[in-house]
Amino acid sequence: MKKIKFGTDGWRAVIAKEFTVTNVARIAEATAKWVISRTDQPSVMVGHDCRFGGELFTATVIKVLTKNNVKVYMADTFATAPMVSMGTKKYGCAVGVYITASHNPPEYNGYKLKGNYGGPLLEVEVHELEALIPDSIDEQMLDETDLNEMQNSGLLVPVDLEGMYINYLEEQFDLYAIRNSDFNFAFDAMYGAGQRVMQKLFPDITLLHCERQPLFNGIPPEPLAKNLKAFSQTISDKGNIDCGLAVDGDADRTALMDSKGNYIDSHHVILLLIHYLHNYKKMTGKVVVGFSSSVKIKKLCETYNIPIEFVKIGFKYICGIMLEEEVLVGGEESGGIAVKGQLPERDGIYNGLVIWEAMVNTGKTLQELIQEIYDITGSFAFERSDLKIPQQEKERIVNNCKKGHYKQFGDYVVQKVETLDGFKYYFSEHQWLMIRPSGTEPLLRTYAEGTNREEALDILKSGYETIMKSEKGKGKSEK
Repeated sequence: MKKIKFGTDGWRAVIAKEFTVTNVARIAEATAKWVISRTDQPSVMVGHDCRFGGELFTATVIKVLTKNNVKVYMADTFATAPMVSMGTKKYGCAVGVYITASHNPPEYNGYKLKGNYGGPLLEVEVHELEALIPDSIDEQMLDETDLNEMQNSGLLVPVDLEGMYINYLEEQFDLYAIRNSDFNFAFDAMYGAGQRVMQKLFPDITLLHCERQPLFNGIPPEPLAKNLKAFSQTISDKGNIDCGLAVDGDADRTALMDSKGNYIDSHHVILLLIHYLHNYKKMTGKVVVGFSSSVKIKKLCETYNIPIEFVKIGFKYICGIMLEEEVLVGGEESGGIAVKGQLPERDGIYNGLVIWEAMVNTGKTLQELIQEIYDITGSFAFERSDLKIPQQEKERIVNNCKKGHYKQFGDYVVQKVETLDGFKYYFSEHQWLMIRPSGTEPLLRTYAEGTNREEALDILKSGYETIMKSEKGKGKSEK
């Protein structure tokens, strides 16, 4: 059988092609071996999101674990990533297993691992578990294992993770103040696992795509502007919504819309969180961000005299620092963000509520809060383009980057290059282009920052033309 390799955040593959019952069972077998080797009373938290086959693959994991005498706590309905992480810690499990492909297109599913501290399993431990994946599995065992019998024996325990998470949010926030403020809010679940949480907490706000649709209406549940056109149009048409919150398929990524339906990216969300928590709530701590994050985050941290560290792409690297140090905000360009006071885990809904709380407590609109940040950092715009190109093309471009082949992209002359994770080409203090192969999808990601959207798009265009120059096959750009 093909070797299974975990990427930036879990293992993901196309359903029925590589993501099969057999392969999921193989990883579950390794999970059982790993937890048994670490504790005399092994237990695992298991959950799934709203994707196609979630229940089937979850049942597969449970059958393998319980057959190995590993106790399983099972989410009694679909759950978000933060719910599974929280449940893993609360129930004292050695690890959490979450069947999800997060933001990937609907044909994908995946297998994520959560640590007993309530965040993504750290890289060294992922590699330990990965090394235990067998080449084959006894599939007859899957047919012979009865989940009702496992539940009667006490090896399988259904738990209400959704209720636990809702209670947690009610304790953390003054939801009455948010519900009864002068601001109007909206939420887009993107047909993902966060839908019922916001329906229950804010039944009177504008709610979009808060029903189960395993194929996500053909739109990947990633909260990018290109995937949130209906949300933007709804806010624009209504004319009375002050802020919209969108989260991805497993609800661990955050994006915002302003009162005009303009998309507010994760860089601005990170800046808003730092600004509110430090400047208004007087909270302290380090800021940790992924390598593809805006340079404006460093500028704001320097102004506030807050230490900042850039890390490789993947929230597990941020999580590792959060376990050792006091972190005020940890976040990535992808929208995965955590703040002080919560678990070392991304949480799209939690972060959105912090922003809504900021508006209510300060009495300022989202645009006014962003302008306060611009007064310190200057305005900016960020754009990303995901290139679907053949593997050979991707390797050629990456090799060119490694060899220092690119000195100029159109009119943009390279002043310096950083290579922490990918290749980040700086043209000035405020302008850069980054090239990096995706760790979760067959894509070459390109990122750009400029002083405005037109400039950022021009940098992306110049980058694309340069890296594809003199090649017959042109990659398809997803903008």
